[in-house]
Amino acid sequence: MGKKKQITVGVQEKKKDVQVMDMSVSTKKPNKMIKKAVKTRGTLYKKAKLETMKKKLYSIKDAVTLLKKVAHEKFPSPVELHLNVQEVGLRGEVALPHGTGKTINVVIFDDSVEKDIKGGTISFDILIARPDDMKRLVPYARLLGPKGLMPSPKKGTVSETPEKALKKFQKGAVHYKTEAKAPIVHQVVGLVSFNETQLIENVSTFIRAVETKNIRKAFICTAMSPSLILDLSSIV
Repeated sequence: MGKKKQITVGVQEKKKDVQVMDMSVSTKKPNKMIKKAVKTRGTLYKKAKLETMKKKLYSIKDAVTLLKKVAHEKFPSPVELHLNVQEVGLRGEVALPHGTGKTINVVIFDDSVEKDIKGGTISFDILIARPDDMKRLVPYARLLGPKGLMPSPKKGTVSETPEKALKKFQKGAVHYKTEAKAPIVHQVVGLVSFNETQLIENVSTFIRAVETKNIRKAFICTAMSPSLILDLSSIV
C-alpha cells in the first residue's frame, strides 16, 4: 500500500510540473511578440503629428510656417521636398535662389584630381569635365558611377566651359531626377534655419521647374518631422 501511495504522489507532482511549464510557455511568448510589434514614437514627434492633423492641404507659406514651428531636431535639419510625379525618367536642373544650405565642393577634372581618384581619394561632391576628358575618366566609371559622381551631359557636368558650370553649381544649381524604378523625386530645398521667405522661394522655384502638370502630389518635411501635403494650387 505504501509503495502505491508514493507512486501516485509522484505522478501528481509530475502533472503539476507539466502544468506549470505549459503555463510559462503560453504566457511568456505572446508578451515577447507584442513587445516586438509595438513601434513607439518620441513625445516631440507625437506633438508635431498633432499639429499637422489640423489640415489636409497646406499652402507653401503655411507649410513652411508650421514646419519651423514643430521642428525639434538638435542639428541643422534639412527641409526635404518629395514629389510623386507622372512618370519615371523625369529629370532636369534648377538653380535654387538660396541654395540648399549644404557646402558643395565642386571641382574641375585635371591631372591632380585624376591622381586623387586613382589613389582612392574622393573629396568632391560634383565633378565637372570637358568632353575631351571623358576618355580619361572611363577607367574610373565603376568607382564614380555608383556614387553619382561620374560627369554627364544630362547633369550639366560635361561642359566646354567648365568654369561657367562650376560657378553655376556653386550658386545653388541642383540636378533632379526620379528614382530608377519609381516616379518619385526627392530634393533638399534648404535648412530649417533658413528664414521663411528663403524656404518659400526655394520650394516654389523647384516646383515651378518640375511643373505642376507633372506632379501628382507634393510633400514637405524636415529630417524627423511628419510630412505635410502641399496645395499645388498655391504655387504662383
